[in-house]
Amino acid sequence: MRAILGSLLAGVAVTVAATGAITADGSNFTLTGDGVSYLFHVDPSSLDLVSDHYGGPATDFTPPANILAGGWSDGLTNTRREFPDVGRSDYRVPAIHIKHADGDTISAFAYKSYEITAGKPALSGLPATYGGDSDVSTLKVHMYDNYSDIEAVLSYSIFPKYNAIARSFQISNNGTANISIERAASFSIDLPNLDLNMIELQGDWAHEMNRVIRPVQYGETGFRSTEGYSSHIHSPFMALVSPTTTESSGEAWGFNLVYSGSFQANTERFSHGFIRVLLGLNPLQASVPVAPGQTFQAPEVVSVYSSEGLGDMSRSYHDLYRNHLSRSNYTLQTRPVLLNSWEGLGFDINQTSLDSLAKQTADLGIKLFVNDDGWFGKTPFARINDTAGLGDWTPNPDHFPGGLGPYVATVDSFTVANSSEKLQFGIWMEPEMVNPNSTLYTEHPDWVMYQGNHPRTLTRNQLVLNLGRTDVQDYIIQAVSNVLNSANIRYIKWDNNRGMHEMSTPAADYAYMLGLYRVVDNLTTTYPNVLFEGCASGGGRFNAGLLYYWPQHWTSDNTDAADRLTIQMGTTIMFPPSAMACHVSAIPNGITMRNISIEYRATVALMCGSFGFELKPVDLSAEERAAIPGILANWELINPIVISGSFYRLALPDDTNWPAAQLVSQDETTAVVFAFQQQATVKPAPPPLRMAGLNVTAMYRSTAFNGTYSGATLMNAGLNLAWPVEDYQSKLIYLYKQ
Repeated sequence: MRAILGSLLAGVAVTVAATGAITADGSNFTLTGDGVSYLFHVDPSSLDLVSDHYGGPATDFTPPANILAGGWSDGLTNTRREFPDVGRSDYRVPAIHIKHADGDTISAFAYKSYEITAGKPALSGLPATYGGDSDVSTLKVHMYDNYSDIEAVLSYSIFPKYNAIARSFQISNNGTANISIERAASFSIDLPNLDLNMIELQGDWAHEMNRVIRPVQYGETGFRSTEGYSSHIHSPFMALVSPTTTESSGEAWGFNLVYSGSFQANTERFSHGFIRVLLGLNPLQASVPVAPGQTFQAPEVVSVYSSEGLGDMSRSYHDLYRNHLSRSNYTLQTRPVLLNSWEGLGFDINQTSLDSLAKQTADLGIKLFVNDDGWFGKTPFARINDTAGLGDWTPNPDHFPGGLGPYVATVDSFTVANSSEKLQFGIWMEPEMVNPNSTLYTEHPDWVMYQGNHPRTLTRNQLVLNLGRTDVQDYIIQAVSNVLNSANIRYIKWDNNRGMHEMSTPAADYAYMLGLYRVVDNLTTTYPNVLFEGCASGGGRFNAGLLYYWPQHWTSDNTDAADRLTIQMGTTIMFPPSAMACHVSAIPNGITMRNISIEYRATVALMCGSFGFELKPVDLSAEERAAIPGILANWELINPIVISGSFYRLALPDDTNWPAAQLVSQDETTAVVFAFQQQATVKPAPPPLRMAGLNVTAMYRSTAFNGTYSGATLMNAGLNLAWPVEDYQSKLIYLYKQ
């Protein structure tokens, strides 16, 4: 990395010119992407950092808004700040709040120096975006509080190709007494007085990632997770958009926290109209201690700007995360079609029944068999139901007398139908949890998250192991390694079926996340050829922090295809479809009791990077069994496009009875349209289905029409599809560029 250094000395600006995406001109800093500019400067009197512009391309620093002075709101309250602290006339919510040893919470950070480097340094102990010197440039701004001997280093990294800016900061305690970080918003900016709406993704178990839109009004608008994890309830993401912004036009600012723990997202419109945007740790679960000589590292927030609508913002996130966040060997590879044992067998398993199910899996042409819950634990803590066994990761000798090795070897011996490939084996684990009815808890009751004499409250009959402890981390690493070393295991579904209740201190959540990242970093580095899939009662931890380590996540425990369509559309606001795991399940659906055709169920699931089945093959109807070869043939064609192509939300299920989505291959020669009818209608007629992302002048042939149409025709006039008068209908439409 080549570094350019600069400072302000005695109020005199030192001009340093940097080639590339970041320039420093005296006290002015400019970050420039293909379609974005981010400008801020150092105030010469206060040495505070002042926001000037974040949005479309801009080359000049213009005078600030003229705010009438008077009343109590003066000074810093009327300034658009980059790193607001508490006190000193700013009445708004701060980005940084530090409690000092004497009890005071005032900070006074002043600019000291900067450095510009090509590339992007890693964050110690935390996941973060990455890139080479030609992909990303980084500006570090050093600030110092002379009253408390605390240094803040603000990091700004810009990925010009994606109009993306990643921000984080460090706090170093250079004093002689302990401090604690009470609030840490990794990304903070004060936008001007704009008419904006906030979009967030809200939900719950089996109901994740629902789009909620509300105006940014005076006062605070926001949400947070206190579950210890990112949670089903809220995702650590928000977008600010103009009221007229659509999928294809208008301004959109996205903010996504690369972190898996509790968080808070907040906007505050003050009396002058300026909008403060904050995203970072949840202050209720912060209070992170920093001893003298130690440094606190805030997690990263990735912000993407688009002047061309939410869809363009989403595709920037998708491409950035696939190429510069998710580091798995599988991120840019097609994933094997799988069948999970849970729907077929539940806890009622033994080696004979599993061998039979695996053989049925191979006979259907499916490539990966996944053994779900129930395979581990010894009497009296055998995992024959969900009340015992978690934490004891050894095969149940009553079910597997020879261990996993002989059983997996049998599974590996089955030939996948219509191919020369052998069936692969995967397994379910929940390493961060423990049942009180287990050998592990009996021997180490102090290894769980708890607080003093307070009751240890159970969810799903289990407790959370305290991954803030190094001995717990080491135990999990060894336990998972023992399982992986015992047999030819190609895939792990890593589950997590409850939130955190009792914590010893508010800071225990941050310590837990650092421990979790150490564990999964060790395992994914040691076993790079194992495909890891995250799960947390569905999408409870579908977040960018774990996407760094694992290329895919189970999107929801709700596999009802009609509900899943809404969940998947919401998830793609910031996550690429390649990161979603989606399956065809049995009907009637176990949650909604809805009966939907296998064609519709498959069309919804084929939108995702990891495609599979949650059903018992012997229970398939003749019609369903006959449909599976065609479904697998479509998967062969579509999955490579899902992995690396561009995704377009053509119409949302919340807005229309005829939702649709589209993928365009990376080489732009093929497009796949997923079209749906939710409810049967006699009238009105369906609207034309207008495509997106096509070459305007190119001609396209299709499975949906005779002859060829131009890209302009398909995008502007669209196609009038014929739908039967039946509920839950779907169509897969292939477009081939001529």
